[in-house]
Amino acid sequence: MFKAFGNIAKIPDLRRKFLVTLGLLGICRIGTWVPIPGVNTSLIAEQIKQATGEVGSGFMVLANIFSGGAMFRGTILALGIMPYISAAIVFQMLVAVVPALERIAKEGESGRRRINQLTRYAAVVLCLIQGYFIASRLVNSQPTLVVGNTTAFYVLGILAMTAGTMFLVWMGEQIDEFGLGNGTSLIIMANILSRMPDAIINVARRFTWTLGSGDPSVIGPERIAMLLALFVFMILAVVVITQAQRRVPMSSARRTREGFQQKSYLPLRVNVAGVIAIIFAQSVLMLPNFLGQIQNRWVQEIVAYFTPWKFFYVTLYMLMIIFFSYFYTAIVFNPVEQANQFKQHGSFIPGIRPGRKTAEYLEKIMNRITLAGAVFVAIIAVAPEIIASSLRVEQGIASFLGGTSLLITVGVALDFVQRIESHMMMQAYEGFMKGGRIRGRR
Repeated sequence: MFKAFGNIAKIPDLRRKFLVTLGLLGICRIGTWVPIPGVNTSLIAEQIKQATGEVGSGFMVLANIFSGGAMFRGTILALGIMPYISAAIVFQMLVAVVPALERIAKEGESGRRRINQLTRYAAVVLCLIQGYFIASRLVNSQPTLVVGNTTAFYVLGILAMTAGTMFLVWMGEQIDEFGLGNGTSLIIMANILSRMPDAIINVARRFTWTLGSGDPSVIGPERIAMLLALFVFMILAVVVITQAQRRVPMSSARRTREGFQQKSYLPLRVNVAGVIAIIFAQSVLMLPNFLGQIQNRWVQEIVAYFTPWKFFYVTLYMLMIIFFSYFYTAIVFNPVEQANQFKQHGSFIPGIRPGRKTAEYLEKIMNRITLAGAVFVAIIAVAPEIIASSLRVEQGIASFLGGTSLLITVGVALDFVQRIESHMMMQAYEGFMKGGRIRGRR
């Protein structure tokens, strides 16, 4: 990994793409400090944190992390790029279940552009809805965080936040075209990592050289060592599970020089759903918080069971992550369609009959490896709260030791390094074709 980053400066085209990517990400970060017209910026941070109950578990807090703190600052990028990501996930699932969208997706490049356009329209609708709720919170907070006419603020605020999200979508596309890596993923990773300096400063302020201090407000050398060890261990674990594959041996009936069979393998990812399962689970568990606004004794007793990070909440949270992992895997991976493609191309799994038997075999394998990946993701999702309570550190520090932030950051970093290595391989291939000479035998 470090060698790949070190070689960026050696290749002019790769260096240019890297600098363009950094510049565009810097512009995105500047936008997180531009306030919405009419917002009282001096009061907004404290009031919104109280309104959303910042305990590190709510969907609003997750959205604030993905927006790089822009939501709690009331800026034009308060919605971040998550509405577009949500729309893209929804359309990815709809393509698998709606025949009309499936036909469009199979039209090649033109079909992909149509799906992307529909995704943008859906993202605008989500921005308008989510922007209304954020504007409503700002207007109805006590004291109010809005200066001037509230009706004008609703219009300007919703339009400003919608424009901010679509600006991020456009910036992501510019990174895809002129930069290096996946634009939308890099924007989210940059927003997540923007909180790291604050976490480091917080640890430095609480640090003391006294060993075994019983004061929970300070962090001694032994806790620093444990935090660093956990940080390295969690990163290695996420890398392993992200890259993990179950390779199913394949053979082809096509004739080759060596014989009739050509061997290969089918890579099946252990962690197909990844962070998507966590986002879905957190979205569902936020519903009781909205029901808690109903002043009814029975409703309040039911909502009490969904208090964040209680035993029932954690158990249900992990079970829902496992459920959504299977749900998403079942949508994106169709064993019957995969078996039919093998049959059409003359490929087969040794010892397994083509057709229905192959589909059943692939489904059996996916059920097993998905369980391992889902359990791992569920453990990673609750790890920050366990670490925060056991080591007595803030949620902002523990969030870098697990959860959604770590999964996204490691996944995007691995993809970024792979793109650098692919670019370097392409440069080496082009250099060989331009400068190499092939001599015939004498």
